[in-house]
Amino acid sequence: MLLKNHVLFIFIGVLLILSCRSEQPKEVEPNVKISNLEPHYSVSKNIGILAGEKWWGGAINDGVKMPFEEEYSYDMYGNLKGNQAQPLLLSNKGRVIWSESPFKFTFNNNQILLSGNGVFLSSKLTKNLPKAYAYASKNYFPANGKMPDALLFEQPQYNTWIELTYDQNQKDILAYAHAIIDNGFPPGVLMIDDNWQEAYGTWRFRPDRFPDPKAMMQELHDLGFKVMLWVCPFVSPDTEVFRNGTAENHFLKFPKDHPVPGGPRTGFKDVAMIGWWNGFSALLDFSNPKAQDWFKSELQYLIDEYQVDGFKLDAGDAVFYPSWLVSHAGNILPNKHSEFFAEIGLAFPLNEYRATWKMAGLPLAQRLRDKSHNWKDLETLIPNITLQGLMGYAFTCPDMIGGGEFTSFLNNQKIDEELIVRSAQVHALMPMMQFSVAPWRILDKRHLSAVKEAVALRKKFVPTILSLAETAAQTGEPIVRSMEYVFPNAGFENVKDQFFLGSDILVAPVLQKQASKRKVILPNGKWKGFDGQIYEGNSIIEQSVDLNTLPYFEKIN
Repeated sequence: MLLKNHVLFIFIGVLLILSCRSEQPKEVEPNVKISNLEPHYSVSKNIGILAGEKWWGGAINDGVKMPFEEEYSYDMYGNLKGNQAQPLLLSNKGRVIWSESPFKFTFNNNQILLSGNGVFLSSKLTKNLPKAYAYASKNYFPANGKMPDALLFEQPQYNTWIELTYDQNQKDILAYAHAIIDNGFPPGVLMIDDNWQEAYGTWRFRPDRFPDPKAMMQELHDLGFKVMLWVCPFVSPDTEVFRNGTAENHFLKFPKDHPVPGGPRTGFKDVAMIGWWNGFSALLDFSNPKAQDWFKSELQYLIDEYQVDGFKLDAGDAVFYPSWLVSHAGNILPNKHSEFFAEIGLAFPLNEYRATWKMAGLPLAQRLRDKSHNWKDLETLIPNITLQGLMGYAFTCPDMIGGGEFTSFLNNQKIDEELIVRSAQVHALMPMMQFSVAPWRILDKRHLSAVKEAVALRKKFVPTILSLAETAAQTGEPIVRSMEYVFPNAGFENVKDQFFLGSDILVAPVLQKQASKRKVILPNGKWKGFDGQIYEGNSIIEQSVDLNTLPYFEKIN
């Protein structure tokens, strides 16, 4: 039965990844810290919800469901929902709930039911959502003054995943890079995705696919690109890296009472094989400093030997680290393992993560979870990316243009050209803009021109985006902000289809197929529209939109 439960735990984890409100409250009193690795919580607290109070927090992938409704429940223990997560709740009445440990919360009967094994801390009332965030940022995850590589913000990014998937190779990567330039797109960061390597953990270019990786890197640099390589914390068994790593105690292990079939138990059989989207592999145990040092040295080798510029660090989801596995340090929570993996990226200014825990205020580029190529997923980009900012993750990327879930692109007949354009427009005025599917390959002349127009518009706002990123590095303040954040307690808490770039640029992308009109909610003040007209705030206006239109409005002070 024990073995069945363990296998079931890992199997459920794989499925999670593949699928990758009332009285004046009292301040939440700290409770005694409890050391307990099991997801059976020993500390509980009920918090009354104020009249009109709305809450956000927890899992970034659920941003579209916020502010929270009755019966919403989320247990953070070992579950990041395939994206970033943060042990933080914020309200539009200025309240903050924070715990250093993962916890469960449920909205029920006008209360928040909290369960955990650590301390629950809160601020006193601070009036509104931005003040609540400022309190949390200052006290729990202050910005450290650094930001990721500026090129991530300055130019569009390009990822080889959708075009090549598991057939990453020198010839086609160079062809993709040249096509970017030849089709009038500017060079930026180029990410070479999974399967460039000999095996997971054997971080060397496959000689059958990369006959001269140094020459490839030089050519990409000459074209104006910086190059990132995809890496992960998994190691393929039956490799030299696996054998050497086992001897050095680099991997998570099965408990001694865990049955292992196939003969007498050896050190190799102690190593746990973890199920993930690419099969079963050993998993580096970064609670062991030697494993950290080894992994960093492998990445540094790629920089020194091939002039690689940075890394896309994938996987690392907490669900891959069940607490019953044996780690070097012992008593390590699944979420803490994810935190260890994310800390690796701090050594490399050119980085990207999809799944992290408690890494707010730090110079990591954080992408939204892979989205499918459909209009419903397009609608999630704004609420999810504004939640990233509220959780302290300022340096954000809204997945890949048109979607990063590769099965959506296996049949070109299913590609929606208008969706590609509208997705590019959503990206255009966000912190980062990332292409993967090649727009010049799948779009006709009219739709390709509209995408290029979105890229050109972004170029106009790059100085603003960079300035906001530099400010975020110092203060932690979000780059992308919700309507409620910029105009608190003005009735905008449920607006999920508009966002602010900073506090003075309101963006209202078109999110509906074949739309000819777009209603825009303008807050208090005067606004200069993308069409040059001046609009009075406290109003709802209706804009005519064509394929090339991205409605945005600049505040007139």
